[in-house]
Amino acid sequence: MRQAGVYSRMLSGGRTGPHLLPLARIKKIMKKSGDNVKMISGEAPIVFSKACELFIEELTQRSWMVAMQGKRRTLHKDDVATAIVATDIFDFLVDLVSSGNSINPLDFSPVEMKTVLES
Repeated sequence: MRQAGVYSRMLSGGRTGPHLLPLARIKKIMKKSGDNVKMISGEAPIVFSKACELFIEELTQRSWMVAMQGKRRTLHKDDVATAIVATDIFDFLVDLVSSGNSINPLDFSPVEMKTVLES
């Protein structure tokens, strides 16, 4: 017989704690992401929530290491940009932080911009 793993507990009703990100908002963003998205399973927002938590944690840790190398205890946006440029897994974000430009709000689609403003 197969034993339940970590993901089984995460997806089942027996979760150990509250989610750090609001599931209703994640589900709303998922529905607005495409024209043909009508229904979303109950597990999908939970998985996306966990993926977002892990992404934010990884980016924050790498940015914190950059700040510590600069002998600072305050995280600046330049630390995040440096962490993005220095890490291969964040290559999809390089265009947002390249050449020291600040993020231009006109570069976001309406759904992304609404999400940024609601946060």
